[in-house]
Amino acid sequence: MSILSGHRRDDSDHRPPFIIRPAGSPADLDAYHRLRRTTFVDDQRIFASTDHDEIDDDPRMIVLLAHSLDGGVLGGVRLAPHGDTDIGWWTGSRLVVDGAAHSAGIGPALVRAACAHAQARGVLRFDATVQERHRPMFARLGWESHGSTVVGGIAHRSMRWPLHGIQDVADATKSFLAEVLDPLRAQSGGLGPDGFRGDDGVPVPGSDIIAACDAIIPSMVERDPEWAGWCSVLVNINDLSAMGAAPSGMLDAVGAPTRSLLTRIIRGIAQASQAWGVPVLGGHTQVGVPASLAVTAFGSTSTPVRAGGASAGDAIRLTADLTGSWRPGHHGRQWDSTSTRSGPDLRTMTGLVAAMSPRAAKDVSMAGIAGTTGMMAEACGAGAELEVASIPRPAAAEMGSWLTCFPGFAMLTAEAVDRPAGLAGHPVPDGVVGAVCGSLTSEPGVRLRWPDGVTTVAVTAGVTGLGRA
Repeated sequence: MSILSGHRRDDSDHRPPFIIRPAGSPADLDAYHRLRRTTFVDDQRIFASTDHDEIDDDPRMIVLLAHSLDGGVLGGVRLAPHGDTDIGWWTGSRLVVDGAAHSAGIGPALVRAACAHAQARGVLRFDATVQERHRPMFARLGWESHGSTVVGGIAHRSMRWPLHGIQDVADATKSFLAEVLDPLRAQSGGLGPDGFRGDDGVPVPGSDIIAACDAIIPSMVERDPEWAGWCSVLVNINDLSAMGAAPSGMLDAVGAPTRSLLTRIIRGIAQASQAWGVPVLGGHTQVGVPASLAVTAFGSTSTPVRAGGASAGDAIRLTADLTGSWRPGHHGRQWDSTSTRSGPDLRTMTGLVAAMSPRAAKDVSMAGIAGTTGMMAEACGAGAELEVASIPRPAAAEMGSWLTCFPGFAMLTAEAVDRPAGLAGHPVPDGVVGAVCGSLTSEPGVRLRWPDGVTTVAVTAGVTGLGRA
């Protein structure tokens, strides 16, 4: 408040009695381990001689410490991925507070800090096993109880912190669609022919033409115009690809405040047009206006693949390009695997869904893999369950980010369990990987299944509200 108001004040009576930060030195860790030994070995006798375990030796482990104003360690907690591979499942443990500081609120503060740290890391599941006497504190902080156990002869409770990152992305990007688009349903044929509502593209009545249209966020156009131009082509080609259509041409609508920005946008469009071999046939170009960019693409197929063509019990497959890296300036939100691909590779990827001929398909959009899975399931009149450990993922992408980002090239398909629609026998560029990673279910929404058999809810119900296609 002093910064906002411009007034100076004496903070001597308002400083908190402690501050929480990650352990920054061996001395910090030594102090934390001494507190743990005093509490868990000497006082509570949960462990016979040492409470050291394999998590202490894990280089991925993070220790958060509460420091007094003079630098002393008053308490701490550790958190780390569960298992050898980080799939977004983390645990918190060894929460300890110096006996002389129990009344200072350090324990709850450390728990809140651990939750915030896990959420910032994109963690999808965060568990802790806590002593039964501490369960009320965790419950007040919003943790959920998932059964009891015994550790060292003392009753403990399995607790889980509810994380809603996937739901938040789905809500922000797609949840408003049904209500906003409702007026378009009034006209005959509105929102597409029967069976194609909510699809990536739409069959043009009376023809084998498939049309798709996408716009790019203006802030992205202003900040990274060449990349925006490239993406305006990429997302439309992906939409056609998801329906098994061969792209044939595009129209663009481009506006920019200056000729320089306009030139850079067009340059990105032209580079993508050349790479995919799909010409821009015409459109609208304007300067002296706010930045804007939209592209409409056309393709053709006599057998379009619907997003809603599958049903409960069918297997879900993800086919994705795992090469590339995060786009600079868009870390955790946009994965770029296409801008370094050759034209032949891009054109081969465009035909993969048509070659697989699945029952249903959907291009992964800004709702991410999990949200788009929910959209495909919703169009099929079903729900979905994803096996987290089976989802193809680049090594450099955290699972939480990978499931919520725009992944460049990624296609979700659904196929009958007894009729695999994989890529066997089809030419596939190096780095493009496909794997069955879930199934459509009769229960609405999207759930994540973990290696221990536990399922957590990622999306509670339909993503768009548009319902069955």
